Amino acid sequence: MKTEDIALFHHIVEVGGLVQAADILNVPKSTLSRRLQALEDELKVKLFHRQSRAMTLTAAGQHFYGKTTQMLASLEQTLSELTGQEAGINGHLRILIFPIPEFIWITHVIFQFMDLNPEISVEIIVSAEPQNMIRNNIDLAFMLGDAFNENEMVARPIMDEKVHFFASQDYVQQSPLPFSAEHLPSHNSILFRYPNGKIFNRFPLDKTHSIPLKGNLCVNNLDAILEATLLGRGISMMPLTFAQPYIDSGQLVMLFEELGPFEGKCYLVYPSRRFVSLVSQRFIDFMMNTLKHKTA
Repeated sequence: MKTEDIALFHHIVEVGGLVQAADILNVPKSTLSRRLQALEDELKVKLFHRQSRAMTLTAAGQHFYGKTTQMLASLEQTLSELTGQEAGINGHLRILIFPIPEFIWITHVIFQFMDLNPEISVEIIVSAEPQNMIRNNIDLAFMLGDAFNENEMVARPIMDEKVHFFASQDYVQQSPLPFSAEHLPSHNSILFRYPNGKIFNRFPLDKTHSIPLKGNLCVNNLDAILEATLLGRGISMMPLTFAQPYIDSGQLVMLFEELGPFEGKCYLVYPSRRFVSLVSQRFIDFMMNTLKHKTA
């Protein structure tokens, strides 16, 4: 019985069927079907109920999936311990990156990891929309703190973002309202929606108090927020590193500095109820080690 075929069975379960698995894994459906059939023949049980448009696990399939999840995790951990960090690895990584200011830096780290491990392949997915990591076979993701369910993910903090209020020179000059924190709810704010559906519409002053933000525009992309702010559509909250070039050029003005920055956090996350592949483990270690030297 091949470990690869057991892992393939897990992929089919997690993405919802043969067709979906074939698309995501870029493998012919006939190949997946043949390998699944061979696994069932070897086990002498049916793992799936096959219907015209759906596949559901049999009782035996449910049992096999549950038992082999821990087995695969233990195998990957054992391989990691036996091979050591210097040994070559192969495999495929699907990495989701939220469109954050450090996007380019993160991609450079991925490229460095690929250069050190020429036998691996990587797919980078950039999205501000919710993604089911298990169903979409995503191994790792770089996401903001409010963008994922902490109960379903293992989250490693990788960096902080200092987020401030900004507006264009035109908005400041044409606004009839005073620019003070107490008048913030009366200004038109450009709101931000996280991938989990939550809208950032309150600025926390401390653990018990916050200022409400109101506005007629809500987006889920930093580039769109920046463009709307530059065009004078309202006040926005953006990471300082993202807005700095436009402050330097005089296109944007930082507001309400007395409030201090909002500390946003970015995490490297992966599903807690899924085994972590050896290539994923190595990349996590590489990323955390790179960050350690970056901040030293």
